[in-house]
Amino acid sequence: MKFLPAFILLCFQTGVAIAQPSQQARDSINKLSQEDHKHMLGLLQINSLRQGANGNDPNAPNAANYDESKANPYPALPDPLLLKNGKPITNAKLWWEQRRGEIIEDFNREVYGRMPATTPKVRWEVVSTASDTVGTFPVITRKLIGHVDNSSYPSVTVDIQLTVSTPALVKKQVPVVMELGFVFPPGFRMPAPTATANNAAAPAPPSWQQQVLEKGWGYAILIPTSIQADNGAGLKQGVIGLVNKGQPRKPEDWGALRAWAWGASRALDYFETDPMVDAKRVAIEGHSRYGKAALVAMAYDQRFAIGFISSSGQGGAKLHRRNAGELVENIASSGLYHWMAGNYLKYAGPLTWNDLPVDAHELIALCAPRPVFISAGDKGDAWVDVRGMFMAAVAAGPVYRLLGKKDLGTTTFPALETGLMSGEIAFRQHSGGHTPGPNWPTFLEYASRYLR
Repeated sequence: MKFLPAFILLCFQTGVAIAQPSQQARDSINKLSQEDHKHMLGLLQINSLRQGANGNDPNAPNAANYDESKANPYPALPDPLLLKNGKPITNAKLWWEQRRGEIIEDFNREVYGRMPATTPKVRWEVVSTASDTVGTFPVITRKLIGHVDNSSYPSVTVDIQLTVSTPALVKKQVPVVMELGFVFPPGFRMPAPTATANNAAAPAPPSWQQQVLEKGWGYAILIPTSIQADNGAGLKQGVIGLVNKGQPRKPEDWGALRAWAWGASRALDYFETDPMVDAKRVAIEGHSRYGKAALVAMAYDQRFAIGFISSSGQGGAKLHRRNAGELVENIASSGLYHWMAGNYLKYAGPLTWNDLPVDAHELIALCAPRPVFISAGDKGDAWVDVRGMFMAAVAAGPVYRLLGKKDLGTTTFPALETGLMSGEIAFRQHSGGHTPGPNWPTFLEYASRYLR
């Protein structure tokens, strides 16, 4: 792919962390994750889970389905504008005072987990300030550590990593685009541009940071794994382990996606104190598993102004009820269950996807009336079920319309690289693979309507 090296794309596609631990460490992480997974199944009194889809072998008995005629075994979705008592939501007041809370409660209990009523305070420390140049743009870069108060359980230390860069020549508060970022190993360098047919190096496209700076905005990178490890073995550490005082989770306790979203909100707390950041104009962006977390953050924290949700798939913008690509059963496995509440495992065992009281369209609806851009690629991105994410975006439309905003404007799946950008729900599938790269220019043009 021309926007990201194949090595990085492979890491994203397979879910392998770019900064790889040793084989011994991986074996230990897998063993501890499997033990914790088994413990959660015991709490739920579940003996076995259904097998997930195999996205690598099309001839496997459990090969991932990409046949649209088999993709919708449960076509009826929960109605986001219907109260639990059966009464319809007919005005914005009922949405804000009643229905929105019902949907959040269902997500808390069954999908992403319940955040503790009281979470630790975070003390932000600026550990360095430097003048840099990004492309041709002079910037002031601040590296911060968010020290999470661990006085209740000193055995666990959590230091959140955040970097903020703002234009050096702009002397007023600016919008900021915050990315939930992957960690690269020390000394990692992007491979050189590939040669063209004329044996000349193809010019590298501007980085997303350069594109943001060209708008006169700033950017930030938050490291989610500094908040909570991306494995089940780490659930007794990180902010989840801290609030649980090193004990295993209960079935309703929050998972890593909700914890990462909590960390994003703490970064937003810091932005409210930064004299160079307009905290009312902060966008959040995430790709793949961090696309899931970015959407959760956008849904739960109404202070985020706009979201760029890239290739989020199952557990993100994709409908849980879809039999396409990655399934509920994949997320419920010992390798990924830590993203979700323990209760989510029930829907890969004794219950079906159709028993879920909510679905992804309602997560998108929780972002209303703020703009959200649902993004995906083409080749190499089938696993995230692009059509399923489009369908969820369509089904969130009634809530946006109720609140006086525009939806996608169509129920017809658009042609490749045809952006649906006129409303507060936006969608575009680019022709690249599992990467946000090709959609950055489109997102920034879209965001300009709201962040300028």
